[in-house]
Amino acid sequence: MPDTAGIVTIKRGRKFDQVLEGARTVFLRDGYEGASVDDIAAAAGVSKATLYSYFPDKRILFIEVAKQESRRQADEAGVLVTLTAPPDCVLPEAARRIIAFTLSDLGQAVFRLCVAESDRFPDLGREFYASGPELVRDRIAAYLNGAVARGELVIDDVHLAADQFAALCKAGIFLAVSFGVQRQYTEAEKERVAKGAVEMFLARYGVKGRSSA
Repeated sequence: MPDTAGIVTIKRGRKFDQVLEGARTVFLRDGYEGASVDDIAAAAGVSKATLYSYFPDKRILFIEVAKQESRRQADEAGVLVTLTAPPDCVLPEAARRIIAFTLSDLGQAVFRLCVAESDRFPDLGREFYASGPELVRDRIAAYLNGAVARGELVIDDVHLAADQFAALCKAGIFLAVSFGVQRQYTEAEKERVAKGAVEMFLARYGVKGRSSA
């Protein structure tokens, strides 16, 4: 279990990945609250004793699954960094991915859990942030650096700009979902937010927007 400082030591062994894959299946299907240890052990093909030997707390297991999913999101965002297509082609796809994760059951469950447990287990939230949102921000910033070098954008602080872009992608969505005002969004509604985020971002940092300001 975590100590009083919130530091978590995870045991890794032969069935570690097997346990994570089973947990991923159940968490994505049932959510954090609905997922039972029995179901996770069954999906992973291991005993409960084996599962507990790796993860003595369901919260720790969930955070590890969430971190892996976030790394996957960041890796997908990393593909965008290698692109040399102009921002008006690349940023809409980046916006769609940010919106999709924000609206996902996993993304919402991670946020709620990190907020609820931030006092008792502060390292959990920090670890998740470092493995997910921070990586995505850094990779978007790397793409923005390339766009600046190509003369497509004018940005003094690419990390701030990357944070601003991510915030724009959550406009009208994040708080509504977090407070239960609206749970489901149509493709048209999501596309409206993505389009608005890109247009506002380019109005601020696009070459034409800057030159006419």
